[in-house]
Amino acid sequence: MLFVITKALSLFFRLLYHPFAWTYDFVSGVVSFDRWQTWVNSCMPYLQGPNILELGHGPGHLQVSLIDEGYAPIGLDESKQMGRIARRRLMKTGAAQKGSSSFRLINGRAEHLPLRSAYFQTVVATFPTQYIFDPVTLSEVKRILAADGRLVVILAAWIVGGRLIDRALALLFRITGETPDIHSEFDSFLTPFLKAGFKAELIWIETASSKLLLIYANKS
Repeated sequence: MLFVITKALSLFFRLLYHPFAWTYDFVSGVVSFDRWQTWVNSCMPYLQGPNILELGHGPGHLQVSLIDEGYAPIGLDESKQMGRIARRRLMKTGAAQKGSSSFRLINGRAEHLPLRSAYFQTVVATFPTQYIFDPVTLSEVKRILAADGRLVVILAAWIVGGRLIDRALALLFRITGETPDIHSEFDSFLTPFLKAGFKAELIWIETASSKLLLIYANKS
């Protein structure tokens, strides 16, 4: 039964991120009860610039926030559909005119970054899939980071509020396997980053009715 659920969820997210990418904002808003953008933007205090690469830029919300804050971001995503949505959002908001240069979105995979070495001060990923633990991905991230660069990953979110809707959504997240048990031991998540040569730590972030787990990894 668990295998069937896992396969079904895998198919669902593949469809959501590709042919049904236009529904992504609606679905993420519903399942998080409109917390999704707050969760994504929770990474902002941990970023340094000016050059920031976002892995899996999705519909482009974080790209807009980064440009608004004066950073020079680049977004990478393997979904062409998400690339089109993000590009339209950036053009619509005028984000390209707010930064020092035009926005740049790249269609590609984290395992092979078409970017120059030692260029970025930060690489960020919010709610990535298992690719973020891949040694090839981490090797590529380390290559493009500057000497004092950092990798910031928002790994998971838990809804911890006491309202009925909060408890219902938390149950939904547990049933679908979207988040591990909040009482689990999470130190093992650091192992791939440590093996890749990063100095890594777990950071807990608390927002209204939510708790986020962030991995903060320094190159040096």
